Amino acid sequence: MSSVRSRLRGAAAPITEPWADAGIVLPARRAAPALRQVGSRLLLALAVLVATTLIVYLDRDGYHDNAGDGLSFLDAAYYATVTLSTTGYGDITPYSDGARLTNIFVITPLRVLFLIILVGTTLEVLTERTRQQWRLNRWRSTVREHTVVIGYGTKGRSAVDTLLGQGVPKEAIVVVDPQRKVIEQASRHGLVGVVGDATRTDTLLRAALPTAARVVVAPERDDTAVLVTLTARQLNKAATVVAAVREDENAPLLRQSGADVVVTSSSSAGRLLGLSMVSPHAGAVMEDLLTYGTGLDLVERPVTKAEAGHGPRDCQDLVVAVVRGRRVLNYTEPEAAVLRLTDRVIVITPGR
Repeated sequence: MSSVRSRLRGAAAPITEPWADAGIVLPARRAAPALRQVGSRLLLALAVLVATTLIVYLDRDGYHDNAGDGLSFLDAAYYATVTLSTTGYGDITPYSDGARLTNIFVITPLRVLFLIILVGTTLEVLTERTRQQWRLNRWRSTVREHTVVIGYGTKGRSAVDTLLGQGVPKEAIVVVDPQRKVIEQASRHGLVGVVGDATRTDTLLRAALPTAARVVVAPERDDTAVLVTLTARQLNKAATVVAAVREDENAPLLRQSGADVVVTSSSSAGRLLGLSMVSPHAGAVMEDLLTYGTGLDLVERPVTKAEAGHGPRDCQDLVVAVVRGRRVLNYTEPEAAVLRLTDRVIVITPGR
């Protein structure tokens, strides 16, 4: 515990990129990014400019240059530029009937197309910004009873995968991480992300933590986990807070900070290694239970009407514990001999 206490007076875990003023990153859409759309529009505008230049140059004898020289390719490009942009200096003009007809029926439509491309690009960028702002405002007004996952490293990603496997929708999960590239990765996976230091109140407010139902604290360091848990519990007294810690000695400090459940990663891995050495098959079964969606799954569900009034052994699934209120009862305890409709059971079921 002292290993964490010694750091609490200073800063928490060092942040790779200090995105203190960063905002919310909504899930990425399947449509082409705005930058790609702008690039394609600019290429199309360039193609119109090149086509107009070639048309003028091929009919260069029908144009008059006030400088008195013949029309060069550079002059043709210059004329195409000022014509398409509707600048029209008048130093180069079409004087033959063929050149004027070409300007009427070919270059004028190209000029209109060129302007549509430029104006359309501007409108597209403005529309995209408005759409993003609308999505952000809509998300802020509707997000309730969601899950905030703080830290999108190995532990955080595994927690998200398990939540999704248990039926939690992606829009009900918000990821918080100090690194923008990590949040962008979460956004590509369809999750809402917040870039920032989770030990700061303003970052957790952007994640709408005061209205969250569950908080998963999974940073890389134990001192960060303590500070995040303290901040999260201050903002939300009712949410279920589950925190990950590396060292056993820091687990009591996490509980004192407000965590409902503390998972010790290093000792849990060590116990699994020891069990696998003594009984490889038992270790494989435990690993299977911890990996959601393969083989066997450990899940919590409500007691059905058909199961109420009966014992845990009468359930179709294999019951290992009964949740009654805030208490977790072993299925062998006399108090759990008869299931109530208000109970929940922890069962082992086949993986999906």
